[in-house]
Amino acid sequence: MEILQGSDKLASVHSDIRGPIFLEALRMQEEGQKVLKLNTGNPGTFGFTMPESVKKALMENMDKAVPYCDYRGMPEAREAIYAYHISRGFRNITPNDIFIGNGVSELTQMALLSLLNYGDEILLPCPNYSLWSNCTYIAGAKPVYYTCDEQSGWNPDIADIKKKITPKTRAIVVINPNNPTGTVYAKEFLEDIIRLACEHNLVVFSDEIYDRLVLDDKEFYSLASLAPDDLTVITTNGLSKSHCICGFRCGWLVISGNRERNRGFIEGMTKLATMRLCSNALTQLVVPAALADSESTRAMLVPGGRLYEQREAAMRAISQIDGLSCVKNQAAFYIFPKIDVKRFGITDDRRFALDLLHATNILIVPGSGFDWQEPDHFRVVMLPEAHILEKALLDIGAFLQTYRQK
Repeated sequence: MEILQGSDKLASVHSDIRGPIFLEALRMQEEGQKVLKLNTGNPGTFGFTMPESVKKALMENMDKAVPYCDYRGMPEAREAIYAYHISRGFRNITPNDIFIGNGVSELTQMALLSLLNYGDEILLPCPNYSLWSNCTYIAGAKPVYYTCDEQSGWNPDIADIKKKITPKTRAIVVINPNNPTGTVYAKEFLEDIIRLACEHNLVVFSDEIYDRLVLDDKEFYSLASLAPDDLTVITTNGLSKSHCICGFRCGWLVISGNRERNRGFIEGMTKLATMRLCSNALTQLVVPAALADSESTRAMLVPGGRLYEQREAAMRAISQIDGLSCVKNQAAFYIFPKIDVKRFGITDDRRFALDLLHATNILIVPGSGFDWQEPDHFRVVMLPEAHILEKALLDIGAFLQTYRQK
């Protein structure tokens, strides 16, 4: 019997968040073991519930979702998204510059397929959320990684970006607030990226899914609000994280810049959007209500709120662990601690994560899952209640004290 081979196009695709170590965790669960899954930013599995505003909008309007809707998304939803981004400082956009999709993941793949040709290069941050690199591979292009500097609070290294621009570079991706580091980029770094994009005629992708989950009243700047009107900026966002409804798969993409310049990209997006007919209409029903309800999100971020208190508990625990350090995150669901690998003899971070899982039943994501080249970081989601998260991190610390890789 001939073995059915998989497509070569997927040879470089990896998803460590739900990859082999995650599958091992599932196997352990099937055996009856309890596993604390700190791998995925999925608040619904940690007791976070949808806001009442979202539930009410869904229950009262569900009959409107029976037929196919506009391939770009329901007009009412796009109007609400338009108003939201205008309030963020966007200029020269209309509701027709917005595409709603089954999560940002679907839209990212559609966008890169619409822009990139075989052999093109795209600049991605390092560490990088692997959705972007995976979609780049599928589009037949090459990811080129620019460094985010831990010593400067994980902000982009502008000099490194400059060095990596070539005649093949078509675009640059900015993930802000960042996943996996939780950093909110300073305005001057965003302005530097915009200048480089203008100078080299690059498209800018700005992944802003966590823009409503900013802690400590840190000021957030949407990149498109700082960009000149002729620069193409493609902004992605959605409700999965800010309103704790990941399973709804409700994301959107906003195209700003010169429409004539953007015409070919829009044609590509239109082809792909019409192929799938429309995105899930039920989830679109809640967009206006969700974007009008900022209070339920903010309640998680202030002292006494779950995300704030869980972040504080995580940082307290890390401060007590010899050989572990962490830049305090400013947004999102994640911390990205650094291990003193020389002290613990760690040369393979995936092996470390697997050994940790077997010893403690705690599932993390190794830094290499975010295209980080050194075996010295891992990502933890800060979604468990504070006492559970603090204990888990202390358990990781205790494991490290006796751990050595041969």
